Amino acid sequence: MKYYFYKLIPPRPDFPQTMTPAELAIMQSHVGYWAGHMQQGRVVVFGPVADPAGAFGMAVVQLPDEAAPEPLRDNDPAITAGIGFRGEIHPMLRASVAGQAR
Repeated sequence: MKYYFYKLIPPRPDFPQTMTPAELAIMQSHVGYWAGHMQQGRVVVFGPVADPAGAFGMAVVQLPDEAAPEPLRDNDPAITAGIGFRGEIHPMLRASVAGQAR
């Protein structure tokens, strides 16, 4: 199993406080998308992060060694909406996961 840190960078630092109704609908689809991946065992944790420099979203993704993480990012409704979100994927060098023997 390989693990990745996914960072979703919103189009503006104050996005959580200033999102429009249309943006809220996109974010609801985004949450549903990642919740589905969590139910399928591909996501360990996900949610918004309150960074003083600007909030962002994050997920820790776990995939079989041969699977690529990019399709998860590329199909994220926040990305496909084309409203300025960016997604970064960073491979984790090591991951200790609760409930999993190492």
